[in-house]
Amino acid sequence: MDDRKPGLEHYDVKVLLALTKSIGGRIDFFRLLAEGGYPELAAFSNAIRGDEDAMVWLFKHNYSWLAILSNAMDGEEKAQTWISKACSPVNIMFALASGNNQKAIRWLAERKLELFIMMAREAHKFLEYQAAENASPYTMNFGGSYRAAEQMREWLKEKANTTQPTN
Repeated sequence: MDDRKPGLEHYDVKVLLALTKSIGGRIDFFRLLAEGGYPELAAFSNAIRGDEDAMVWLFKHNYSWLAILSNAMDGEEKAQTWISKACSPVNIMFALASGNNQKAIRWLAERKLELFIMMAREAHKFLEYQAAENASPYTMNFGGSYRAAEQMREWLKEKANTTQPTN
């Protein structure tokens, strides 16, 4: 049994490079991940880009940590707290670096984790674009991700039921 905390650093460098390109919007790399045995990373890259179905898929397929990491990258404090406790430190620093947090970028650089800095830059570019689009007076927001929130509640209930001791 693997007792390691979940984290992106457990993936091969080539896979993380493909993820970086997918986050940047390259459909060919998205397909490479989806069809090459890493559908969770394909879904994660789409979750970063605001795809609610990808968030739901991650929860349903036991990759909730990637869905929560996506939320942490969006600056959600509860998600950041959860990631900092449940995953390895690289992941919270990556999430913070995606928001252009200079301390997190320095932390990654000091540990020679340039790939995570590259990935964070790609995510930051998209998140900045998304924020600008959502700030437009012509953008309609309908109250957030109902499906993803419902799926998260379902997942939390299931998790609570499976961790209860049985007599």
